[in-house]
Amino acid sequence: MSGSGRWHAGHSLNTFKVRRKACSERRATVRSAARWVAAVMLMTSSRGYAQPSSVGDAFGPGEQSSYRISYLGVTAGSVQVTVGGPLSQWGQAVWPIVATARSNSPVDVYPIRDRFVTYWDDAKQRTVGSDMFIDENRRKRRQRIRLEGSVATVTRQAEGQGETEEQLDVPAATLDMAAATFALRNKPLAVGEEYRFPVFTGRRCFELAATVEGLATVATPLGDREVVRVKVTTQFSGKLTAKRDLVAYFTTDARHVPVRVEAELVLGSVLGELTVYEPGHERGSGG
Repeated sequence: MSGSGRWHAGHSLNTFKVRRKACSERRATVRSAARWVAAVMLMTSSRGYAQPSSVGDAFGPGEQSSYRISYLGVTAGSVQVTVGGPLSQWGQAVWPIVATARSNSPVDVYPIRDRFVTYWDDAKQRTVGSDMFIDENRRKRRQRIRLEGSVATVTRQAEGQGETEEQLDVPAATLDMAAATFALRNKPLAVGEEYRFPVFTGRRCFELAATVEGLATVATPLGDREVVRVKVTTQFSGKLTAKRDLVAYFTTDARHVPVRVEAELVLGSVLGELTVYEPGHERGSGG
């Protein structure tokens, strides 16, 4: 009897360890998926709004959009994006582009409430830096990046710990992932064209390459859209490593609205879809 009891206790312990490991892996997967898509989907969109006057005017202050994030075919979270009004950051005139990523209750074993802000200098088509506020599993930390020429100053702080700072050399005109997406959206996106941008993650730099492959029609939660299909090559590592290039779909109008992003990562398939859009203020309207 005692032997049987000991076996059951050991069996239960092993089962608990297996379940705990699976739960931990699931949490890490949801966290990585939400964070990755939040970075990729940090872009604005437009629907039924006045067309921009020229390339480089694809977006502006006041735009708001929402994306549904699915992981392995199941809704895992959402990303809300807002283009803020003009302000000054480090002495530069910028638009704060704010994205908030939230996990959904069905997979909320590891609650995620992340916020990322990139400070977009529209006149120079670049970012001057970013702020990232991470709230995952009720543990908070933040990271600030200031870009000045070929130097990135990175400040990090975890909850309850002291602040650390380091300076790293980066290529001139380096962007973050969000700013690279905005810069891409402001390009002509002609079929056959390729665009390259240096991207800094806060730890390392890589070159993002985007190739416009062709035209298509895709079904979206907002209806069918005529789009250009863009293959995007990144160099993320770990669970964010792509098994193949991600694919983004932008509308063929002058706004180049990103309506869908597909990715096959080591951690599984991730899909981002535009679900809601609220227009911003037309440039020069003063509203």
